[in-house]
This record gives sequence, structure tokens and C-alpha cells, in this order.
Amino acid sequence: MKNTKIILILAGLLSASASLHAASHAGAPTTRQEAKKDMPATAGADMADGEIRKLDLDAKKLTIKHGEIKHLDMPGMTMVFQVKDPALLDKLKAGDKVRFKAEKVGSAIVVTAIQPVR
Repeated sequence: MKNTKIILILAGLLSASASLHAASHAGAPTTRQEAKKDMPATAGADMADGEIRKLDLDAKKLTIKHGEIKHLDMPGMTMVFQVKDPALLDKLKAGDKVRFKAEKVGSAIVVTAIQPVR
């Protein structure tokens, strides 16, 4: 009889503990994808590192030797980019180390933001 009471008490405690645990995690993402979806995007997440090799102000293009551009699934290389806003080129010169954001626009890859690395 004593064993039955002890078993019932333990079962009740375990049940209460499980209920509290479930309640404390209510609304929490249940999968990695859900957790990723709820995470805020950081400003630097899409930025890549590079070095300006050449500027072509007339054509509104620049050549950058860059590292991997993860969100475009692009390995590091040297390539020519168009710029979204020609004013981005005003404060740059060949040899500058930069962080930049590039996006695919139609068939071109366009630099939409760039900042010198100090």
C-alpha cells in the first residue's frame, strides 16, 4: 500500500513537471527552420569583404577582388560589378579594402552598398 502511494505521488510530480516544462516553451520554435525564420537579419550578414582593383566612373562599374559572397553562393574571385548608385564610387580608389553588398538584378550582379574598411 505504501509503495502504491509513493508511485502515485511520483507520477503526479512527474506529470506536473512535464506540464510546467511544456508551458515554459509554449510558442517556441519547434524546428531549426522555424527558429531561423524568426531570427532578425543582421545588417552585415549579406556583406562581403573585398579590395577595389579598378574604378570605371564613366561606365559606373568597379572591379573587386572579393571573398565568398554567401547569399549568392559565389566563391571568392575578381570580377566587375555594376553599381546601383554611381555616388557609391565617389569616395573609393583602387587598393581600398571594402565591405560591400551585392544583389542579383536580372542577369547582372550589382553592388548596392559599399563601405571602406578602416
